[in-house]
Amino acid sequence: MNEKLILEATIEEIKNGYTLDGDKGIYKCMICGEQFEAGEIYPFNGRLFQANKAITIHVKEEHGCILHVLLGFDKKYTGITENQKNLLNDFYNSLSDNEIAKKNGVSPATIRHQRFVFREKAKQAKAYLSIFELVEKSMIKEKEEELVKIHSGANMVDERYEVTNSEQDKIITAYFDTTEPLKLKSFPSKEKKKIVVLRKISTIFEKGEKYSEKQINAILKPIYEDIATIRRYLIEYGFLERTTDCNEYWLKD
Repeated sequence: MNEKLILEATIEEIKNGYTLDGDKGIYKCMICGEQFEAGEIYPFNGRLFQANKAITIHVKEEHGCILHVLLGFDKKYTGITENQKNLLNDFYNSLSDNEIAKKNGVSPATIRHQRFVFREKAKQAKAYLSIFELVEKSMIKEKEEELVKIHSGANMVDERYEVTNSEQDKIITAYFDTTEPLKLKSFPSKEKKKIVVLRKISTIFEKGEKYSEKQINAILKPIYEDIATIRRYLIEYGFLERTTDCNEYWLKD
C-alpha cells in the first residue's frame, strides 16, 4: 500500500483498501493501483459486477486481509512494534486473553493491560488527528502557500517534496526559457528543484498513452539536449513507468 495515499485517504478508505474519486467515478485500489470505473461491468469467477462491488472483490482476492497489509508496514509509519503487531493479529483472530497469554508466556493480566493500552493509543490518535487537521487548515492562509500535490509515483517522500505553488512558479521561471513550448535552460542539481522541473516536463505526456523509447526521445529532444538524463530521472522519481525491456513507457497514475 502506498504510504502517500494513506496520508490523503480517509480512515474508512484505508480500512477498505481503496479510494473513490467521486468526480470521475473511479475506484482505485490503494495497494496495487488498479482502477474500476463506475458504469463499467467487471467479470469475477464467471459472474459480472458493477465497479463498487468489483473493487471490494478485487481487494479481497488479490491482496487478502487489509489488516495484514497494514501490519506489514514499517514501525516508522505505524508506531507499532513487532510484538504489538502479533498481539493485534491475535486479537483480530478472536483468541482469548488466556490463549494469547499462554502463547506468549505471560499472564492474562498482562494481555488485558495491553488491550487497555491499545484503546488509549486509539483515543490519542483520534485527538491528535483532529488537532493536526485544525492546525493544518489555519497554516494555509492563501492559495499560493498551499503545498504542491505530490504525484502518486513519488518514492521516498520527504522534505524534497515540500514545495508551495509560489515556490514552484519561481523554479519553473528560473530553469525554463519558455513553457510553451517547454525549453529547459539547465537541469538543476538540487533535489527539490529537480522534482519541480521533472513534474513540469511530465505534463507533456498523456495519461493512458503508451510510448516507445523512440517516441519518448523525440518528445524530450526539443526540451533539453541531454535526453538520457531527463528520461532516467522521470523514471527514477516515479513520473514515468516502463516495461522491463524498455519497449513501452507511460505516465504513472
